[in-house]
Amino acid sequence: MMDIAIISSTKDIASTNIRENLISNFKFNKLDEQFDNNNIFQLIIHNKNNDSNKIIKMYTISSELIFTDNLDKKINSDIFVFISKHRAQEDRASLTCHAIGNFGNAEHGGKDGALCCSNSILLKNIFLELNKNTEEPYEATLEATHHGPFMEKPVLFVELGSNEKYWKDRNGGFIVAKSLMGALEKFDGFATINKNFNNKKNESKINEKNNYESIFVVGGSHYNHVANKAMLQSNLAVGHICAKYNLESLDKDLFKQAMEKCNAKFVLLDWKGLGKEKKRIVNLLEENKILYKRSDKFF
Repeated sequence: MMDIAIISSTKDIASTNIRENLISNFKFNKLDEQFDNNNIFQLIIHNKNNDSNKIIKMYTISSELIFTDNLDKKINSDIFVFISKHRAQEDRASLTCHAIGNFGNAEHGGKDGALCCSNSILLKNIFLELNKNTEEPYEATLEATHHGPFMEKPVLFVELGSNEKYWKDRNGGFIVAKSLMGALEKFDGFATINKNFNNKKNESKINEKNNYESIFVVGGSHYNHVANKAMLQSNLAVGHICAKYNLESLDKDLFKQAMEKCNAKFVLLDWKGLGKEKKRIVNLLEENKILYKRSDKFF
């Protein structure tokens, strides 16, 4: 049995939109209990092949999502999925998902230099579903690791954006809800390590049985094109992403933390997105015997 917690907030318009779509379009039942003075809803996905059912509970909190540290101490669940608004300077219609944590200072929740555990398999499933279900004007993309809250259990964010018009858009909320439920239905827990994984150029195809290879992507923009490509065109499952603007903070300890917390088998370098940090990053990887691959030679 697997316990999955979906977390929404009354302070987040998009979160409320996605939550309402989940309740109205899927078979969530209201329980006779509350959390933070809000109703709890539950849906059980029965696995036809074994007894490993997935119990999905949806909780609503009355505080800001990114500042709700240690929620895993109050809610007993194996994995947490936060449904949230996405905010950006560009007012584009976006569907995003990402791991959370801070490579540098915790300016938007969480802890300084602390990353959360990320299940790259579920993240890949959600990203594939977002891309399958997206409609104009929306575009699906991964985001680099950023913001809080901090917790010890595996956690990720799924977001609708990037302004109030889209936060309130019922169809956008439905796309996110449908994609999340599709991903959870396929999700079987943690990665099955593919021991015959082929790293040769263009020879790694998506395996529908979650037989993915988890990686840590380093470099590139916040909306990481190399990570998107890896998710969509290969058997790689991206966990944490350290964008170019955070590279100066990346050291031996953060490399170790990022790889351990997403079970990464190697580092994929966005070779054109490392800037002045390229030499230092490569030296750091080689000195510590961390396996890495260059994006320009991988794809």
